[in-house]
Amino acid sequence: MTTNTNWAGNLAYHSQQSLIPDTLDQAQEIVAQATAIKTIGTRHCFNDIADTEGTHISLAKLNQVISLDETNHTVTVEGGIRYGELGAYLHQRGYALPNLASLPHISVAGAIATATHGSGVKNGNLATSVNAIELLTANGTLHQYNRNKNMDTFTGAIVNLGALGAVTKITLDIQPTYQVRQDLYCDLPLSTLSDHLDEVLSYAYSVSLFTDWKSDSFHQVWLKIRLDQTPDFIPPATLFGAIPAPQNLHPLPGHAAENCTEQLGQPGPWHERLPHFKLDFTPSSGAELQTEYFIPRTLAYPALEALFTLRQKIEPLVFVTELRSVAADDLWLSPCYKRDNLAIHFTWKPDQPAIEKLLPQIEAALAPFQPRTHWGKLHTMSPNKIASSYYRFADFKILARTLDPNGKFRNPYLKRLLA
Repeated sequence: MTTNTNWAGNLAYHSQQSLIPDTLDQAQEIVAQATAIKTIGTRHCFNDIADTEGTHISLAKLNQVISLDETNHTVTVEGGIRYGELGAYLHQRGYALPNLASLPHISVAGAIATATHGSGVKNGNLATSVNAIELLTANGTLHQYNRNKNMDTFTGAIVNLGALGAVTKITLDIQPTYQVRQDLYCDLPLSTLSDHLDEVLSYAYSVSLFTDWKSDSFHQVWLKIRLDQTPDFIPPATLFGAIPAPQNLHPLPGHAAENCTEQLGQPGPWHERLPHFKLDFTPSSGAELQTEYFIPRTLAYPALEALFTLRQKIEPLVFVTELRSVAADDLWLSPCYKRDNLAIHFTWKPDQPAIEKLLPQIEAALAPFQPRTHWGKLHTMSPNKIASSYYRFADFKILARTLDPNGKFRNPYLKRLLA
């Protein structure tokens, strides 16, 4: 197993060994015997959240669907399964998840642990679909948390940052499968959002706005329409001043659209439209870095105005920035805990020193607007600043000490955060 770098290649891991168990029993034995260990997933993180100087354990071979419960409308999967494979499995049997991230390449366990999300004013992050979870904890035993049995601790254990143990089993809520169409629009002025932000974000089931910072506008708007909810959808001639895209587009200017899911109103299964990128193709740019901040949606427009004052500094370093809406939830370490958010996602060119020099300026511009950062992406916010924005952070620290009293899963990232 080669895990010497993360997906982007900007971080070299420090693990002494990397192990991939074939069975749950093997995974339990590995965890029980280790002195320092960290679960590693599809490595789609840009900081050292998944690093360790001890043992890396991957659950990539524990990637099967365990059961489909058609009575209770749930599916139970092993932690190593990716959303791309799970989506195809569910659709073939007439079922679906409510939302997906922009790329289907990520593992279910890893996405949930960091509150990864898609878009939609009524759509929570991917972790909000969890009905039950099983953790392999530091002493090699299994702990189950169920929404219907231990609700409060359950809401603390889902977005767990890998601090509580390895996620071996997850039960997700499902619903009947559905079709989605994508319609793209070009050149939406920033000023339009002053009076129409909520209307734009609510125009479809899932909405994404992209800017390359070359002007005070969004060069693309992606609308994803659920056809079971809006069967008679007719694309408008213009969308608040934006015009229909004449052809399939990649959100990053200059990149081939063949990597992206089908557009131009072509209907297709939910798992082939909700992501921006196809499973068998390179997502986004590939050679890139990422940062993401979450702002209360009620403060979104002034926050965007503040960011656009830095446009000339951002533009040379960025491929694209995406805006998405994420609904509030009750998960302790979710950036959307108790508030609807606008997620501001930067896809950077691979120049980390220059980006790390710019990030404090971006964070200073956003400081008046209660920013929270994505757990797995680049930022320069202090651990104290991060912790102070989560009302249940102290409760999470107690839960982490309870399940991992000797800090077996506590890598440098978590030591900084939980100190």
